[in-house]
Amino acid sequence: MISLDQVKQQIQAALPDAEVMVNDLGGGDHLEAVVVSAAFAGQSRVKQHQMVYGALKDALASEAIHALALKTFTPEAWTVARQTA
Repeated sequence: MISLDQVKQQIQAALPDAEVMVNDLGGGDHLEAVVVSAAFAGQSRVKQHQMVYGALKDALASEAIHALALKTFTPEAWTVARQTA
């Protein structure tokens, strides 16, 4: 099993500027992550998700993370998302 803090640290290792929030959706291996990073600017949503999946590839391959609900934002998009929420 992988801790929520370990997931956060792995994402931040790959995306050092990232603001990362990780929640357990059940069982410890079904997770949700919200990742905000300037590195996402100009990238498609698919590419943004691939960047995060790349950071977690070992945990995903070993099934320490079985399912990952992922939301990615640039800092600007995050500001807008929080205002409309």
